[in-house]
Amino acid sequence: MSDAEIAQRALSCLDLTDLTDNCTDQAIDALCRKALDPRGPMAAVCVWPQFVKRAQENLRGSPVRIATVVNFPAGGEDVDRVTDDTQEALSDGANEIDLVLPYEAVRRGDLAVAAEMVEAVRETVDQDRLLKVILETGELWDPGLIVTASRLAIDAGADFIKTSTGKTPVSATPEAAEIMLDAIKASRRPVGLKPSGGIRTVADAKMYLDLADRIMGPGWATPRTFRIGASSVYEALIAAIEGRAGTAAVGIY
Repeated sequence: MSDAEIAQRALSCLDLTDLTDNCTDQAIDALCRKALDPRGPMAAVCVWPQFVKRAQENLRGSPVRIATVVNFPAGGEDVDRVTDDTQEALSDGANEIDLVLPYEAVRRGDLAVAAEMVEAVRETVDQDRLLKVILETGELWDPGLIVTASRLAIDAGADFIKTSTGKTPVSATPEAAEIMLDAIKASRRPVGLKPSGGIRTVADAKMYLDLADRIMGPGWATPRTFRIGASSVYEALIAAIEGRAGTAAVGIY
């Protein structure tokens, strides 16, 4: 595939993201305009819960989905609070919930604590809405813990497993993504992958698409099963589609 073809494929799988601490209504408006780019549209926008209604106003009638985050970014263990936050976000119009797994519980071996969180949110996220579980692989360190977290999230009902919040020193890595894809394949369930954080170039996007093609088979990676969590790669993808030399934009997290 040419760079333009790779970029077009990646663009359709993009969760265009603004989780900056100083996000504004105007920034959400701009994000949604990008998501509706005629070369797209992108798969989704991912915004703070307080901006879900704003995004819905901007995207009404479009195929672009609205994702938001809960238990973010710390991955706490208060199930009631997180399910309340999830219900509020869904009521506001969110189509997709990106839940941070209680990864500290996984690290100390309290798997029941982590599973309870995912299962409770799964019960709240119903109909055609998606649950993406963020493993925070950069904080799990050990490959065995990434395997454990992947299996736990899949068994508890995740529609996607996602690498990272983008708020820690280590975000998505090909090593973590490969472990997660192997877990998805072994599960024989229709679960997707979302690498997130640190993806800034067409080559970065291609690396994750190639991994998915190799492990899951060519054609598996579509917006229904594969997302890229970034805004930093957007300009590079557009530049490649237009045949321009692109430079990595500054990441927006």
